[in-house]
Amino acid sequence: MALLEVDAVDVFYGRVHALRDVSLSVDQGEIVALIGSNGAGKSTTLRTISGLVRPTRGAVRLEGKPIHTMGADQIARMGIGHAPEGRQLFSRMTVKENLDMGAYSRRDGAAIKRDFARVYTLFPRLAERGHQLAGSLSGGEQQMVAIGRALMGSPRVLLLDEPSLGLAPILVDTIFEVIREINAEGTTILLIEQNALIALHTSARAYVLETGSISTSGSAAALLASPDVQRAYLGM
Repeated sequence: MALLEVDAVDVFYGRVHALRDVSLSVDQGEIVALIGSNGAGKSTTLRTISGLVRPTRGAVRLEGKPIHTMGADQIARMGIGHAPEGRQLFSRMTVKENLDMGAYSRRDGAAIKRDFARVYTLFPRLAERGHQLAGSLSGGEQQMVAIGRALMGSPRVLLLDEPSLGLAPILVDTIFEVIREINAEGTTILLIEQNALIALHTSARAYVLETGSISTSGSAAALLASPDVQRAYLGM
């Protein structure tokens, strides 16, 4: 049984059919990438998983249990962490306060302290800027806060939406090194990434989303070798 399963999901925004019969799965311990052009429905897929959007048909399951009828707060408590596109930080709150918000539903004080230590180990720069306003950070630092905030919920599945967006190449490398480390520590990851090459090099499997539908899927190696994927997404 897959840890996370999206099963034949349809989503509408008003009359716009944003997702059509989308199915995907993520097994325990995997990094799975979701690639596609802008407007294909990638962010909508993650928002549906995390409960920010309600599907009109189909189901989302975590370890076989339907979660698509739950509220976003319940889904977060079930173990889905979401670092959204554009970071969406509380800009007038400090780095530490933003991280605190990631653990808002938890009451396990000792484990929260351990997760703070984990985030600061993964992102040493955040430890240095704990009392700085999040809105005053650089783009790379803000992305670190967004990922750290999601980790503070102690997620079993981490949804990452465009973690490299707007970052300098050296920071992209840093972020993806941390993503691999997070996965190596046991967190399952579903990744959306505009840089399809780095996404496929980071993941074990991938799905290609085109105009709201899954057009192809397979191992990352197979998609890297696919002429259609190379032409459409890898600039080859």
